[in-house]
Amino acid sequence: MTAALPASTEPAPRRLIVAITGASGAVYGVRALELLRAQGGIETHLILTASGARTLVEETEHSVAQVRALADRVHEARDIGAPLASGSFRTLGMLVAPCSVKTLSGIAHSYDDALVVRAADVCLKERRRVVLLLRETPLHAGHIELMAQATRNGAVLMPPVPAFYDRPATLAEMVDQTVGRALDLFDIDVQVVRRWSGGQLRKGADGAA
Repeated sequence: MTAALPASTEPAPRRLIVAITGASGAVYGVRALELLRAQGGIETHLILTASGARTLVEETEHSVAQVRALADRVHEARDIGAPLASGSFRTLGMLVAPCSVKTLSGIAHSYDDALVVRAADVCLKERRRVVLLLRETPLHAGHIELMAQATRNGAVLMPPVPAFYDRPATLAEMVDQTVGRALDLFDIDVQVVRRWSGGQLRKGADGAA
């Protein structure tokens, strides 16, 4: 009779997958990487699709090389054999920021032809958190059905709808609020969210807004 393997005493790795796909809003994924790097303690794994790279250059002042350098590890979008493609590679989950309709469709239907969808599918089957910042408007019935199916699969749909109760003064503040709330869903507090507390706003865990 084969002896059972000893239980691991290693703490679960704190890794987060960040995917930037070809919808408008590349700044959300970039800012997530910046905030996570600044905070430390989270190993980031980036997947940047070809369409995401093109949108990044069109919408931001960042180069592809600069964004790749923000992540601890970068995985090629077509590499279906990357570690992220296996459930044995433990992560906290996956943030897709922004999430294109094509990516949403792949996740909704488990169409694992490339690494973004495969990594998301792996996280879902392992019951890990997958947050999709879907960037599309207006929506037709097909989009809404895809959102419903992805939700049934276990994903969290979080269109980056700006909040105004915190009275943002700049676009950067609006982006930070959205990205901070998305990272909240992984129990990661990057100390940028202005939190509502009975008519008063607090920034981060305990700092004054």
